[in-house]
Amino acid sequence: MDYLKAFVVGGGICVIGQLLMDLTNHKITPAHILVGFVTGGVVLSGLGLYQPVVDFAGAGATVPLPGFGHLLAQGAIEGAKTKGILGAFGGGLEASAVGVAAAVIFGYLVATVFTPRGE
Repeated sequence: MDYLKAFVVGGGICVIGQLLMDLTNHKITPAHILVGFVTGGVVLSGLGLYQPVVDFAGAGATVPLPGFGHLLAQGAIEGAKTKGILGAFGGGLEASAVGVAAAVIFGYLVATVFTPRGE
């Protein structure tokens, strides 16, 4: 059942992004979706509305882009609690550092193993 919840919520987030692009005749680009979803995750997390979605859907809510915004917001909130106002600036970076580093390392490893086709 956990897999189904994750699939439905994660897929729903992707469907929203696709509909935004399709219904605006691609005036909303993937870059707009990226910024909007991360910002939306930050705002929803700051208002306490995203954590219930994470509790319900697990990876279906933490893996898509709003989940990254949620992680940044929670890190900034925790940093502000422990280190004051300056901690708010570094807290989001500390919270997301492992995920970003993993994405860079695995992206590099995949790029060294596979050769892209020139078309």
